[in-house]
Amino acid sequence: MGGPGLYSGIGKKAKDLLYRDYQTDHKFTLTTYTANGAAITATSTKKADLILGEIQSQIKNKNITVDVKANSASNVITTITADDLAAPGLKTILSFAVPDQKSGKVELQYLHDYAGINASIGLTANPVVNLSGAFGTSALAVGADVSLDTATKNFTKYNAALSYTNQDLIASLNLNNKGDSLTASYYHIVEKSGTAVGAELTHSFLSNENSLTFGTQHTLDPLTLVKARINNSGKASALIQHEFRPKSLCTISAEVDTKAIEKSSKSVRFEELPCFIPEEFCLCSV
Repeated sequence: MGGPGLYSGIGKKAKDLLYRDYQTDHKFTLTTYTANGAAITATSTKKADLILGEIQSQIKNKNITVDVKANSASNVITTITADDLAAPGLKTILSFAVPDQKSGKVELQYLHDYAGINASIGLTANPVVNLSGAFGTSALAVGADVSLDTATKNFTKYNAALSYTNQDLIASLNLNNKGDSLTASYYHIVEKSGTAVGAELTHSFLSNENSLTFGTQHTLDPLTLVKARINNSGKASALIQHEFRPKSLCTISAEVDTKAIEKSSKSVRFEELPCFIPEEFCLCSV
């Protein structure tokens, strides 16, 4: 289905290129499929001396999908998704985590040729209610995102966004953090090269500071992807990701603080060494 999509999709291509899968840790993901079509995914992440694990299973039956995820923090997260249950284009999502009794949430998503609506409410006595929408076409869309905490009667979030899309370019403008920050993002596909570039510029009105991130990605072959990025703080990152079997990925990434390297090189001192050549033949004295 065409249309503007959901509000969460505005600027997503650039964000995925610049931030997705980047980490200073090593991550390994393995997915297997059972005879009845269930998918089981095991993920292991090494952070310093810690190894964090996660196991996820997904079962689909017609338009119902059940996703269960357990992690090394002893949390079990369950998500049940029903597609086109009551009407075409309507998706219903129920999610909850054990043992967190306040994590339950019901979410409705509706996609139309000229609109994308997302509404969610927490399953608590005083829930947080969220409503977002994108309106327009697949080429030009405008949207808003609002959250209300019914316990305090305060708006916890109100954002707005604008998006322009053509065949090989996506540009977006997002007003976030209750109007405090303005983010402009750009995503461009280099034709027939397997390469894409992206950039994101954020201005904070409160601190009057700017942040800029530029990145690129290139598909070496249908199974291997390399990415690189750098920001105005001098931090450069790179990663390589290989899909060694369907939906099973091995990702290795690294990050370098170029300004720290520059500072370190400037602080190197060359101390004077003693000269053992007789003074009349020595050329190193001043």
